[in-house]
Amino acid sequence: MKVYITTAILTIVLLLGAIGYKQQFWQTASLPVDHEQQGLNQQIVINFSHVVAEDTPKGRTAIKFAELLEQKTNGRIHVIIYPNGMLYNDDNELKALQDGDVQMIAPTFSKMTKVIPSWQVLDLPYLFHTDEDVKKILNGRVGEQLLNQLGHVDIKGLAFWNNGFKQMISEKNPLVKLEDFQNLKVRSMPSNVLQSQFELLGASSITTSFDELYSEIENHEIDAQENTISNIYSKGFYKVQNHITLSNHGLLGYAVLMNEDFWNSLPPDLQEDVTEAMSEATEWNFQMAKKMNKVDLEKLEKEPNIDITSLSVAEQKRWEQKFQPLYTSYKDEIGSVFLKEIQSEVNH
Repeated sequence: MKVYITTAILTIVLLLGAIGYKQQFWQTASLPVDHEQQGLNQQIVINFSHVVAEDTPKGRTAIKFAELLEQKTNGRIHVIIYPNGMLYNDDNELKALQDGDVQMIAPTFSKMTKVIPSWQVLDLPYLFHTDEDVKKILNGRVGEQLLNQLGHVDIKGLAFWNNGFKQMISEKNPLVKLEDFQNLKVRSMPSNVLQSQFELLGASSITTSFDELYSEIENHEIDAQENTISNIYSKGFYKVQNHITLSNHGLLGYAVLMNEDFWNSLPPDLQEDVTEAMSEATEWNFQMAKKMNKVDLEKLEKEPNIDITSLSVAEQKRWEQKFQPLYTSYKDEIGSVFLKEIQSEVNH
């Protein structure tokens, strides 16, 4: 009898063990553990979209920032860069950022003037005259105040990057005298100041996205544009517009922006790493922008059939005088606080 009881107990134990093993097996089978994947899940990915070529001040600085941030975080943050409008163009990148479809973008501040009207001050022609002026403002107190305004639209402003001074480039004739602009179709970014700038010169202002600009020039939909030397060279605009006027009349810069919810999701130590990496990349950017524009101008000077003209001092004064109504309009429509502060800083 004892044998039967012992056998029965042993059988029950074995059955319970088998059931437990079966449950454990199916739990393990349905939820496999991939230790490599667990490691990847701990890594934070920043998708950084921009619209220019990699071999430009913005393109190179984006790469520099990515390298610095990954070093500082020991790989906890990985930045994937999408240049040349691969993900979004300059017409839809801001919405993509606000929707959280991308974590970082770096649009021109001209593109942001519809959202933050006071930023139009940075588009005023001949507001800046030297690279030192630009750096003092964008990296200083005024730049910080302008970036802080992005909080009103739920965006984290990280920094301003520089591309350099804008020049004029045209297809048919050099643009030297004010009269040369009459009846031309000139590409402009969607900024009231920039559009009014060309209308003051008797030209038509045509708004088009950066990625469509080359084809529209080829199709003779646009006669002229303003751009930096580095963009003119890297995008090959000189191949379809071979008259370049070194006017240094305006600034082309970028606001480096992050989705605010994403920023707030980062722990404090990683926010600090992002801030440090951005500060170092921004300092590097100002040196690189100056160097690249100089080197690319030297390359353009060696290109056959390229006509490069510099404005005389007298002609530049005429340009500056012609643009004065833009300053009056800005003060009347937006206010004079930022304008006065910038003028005080650069003339100090």
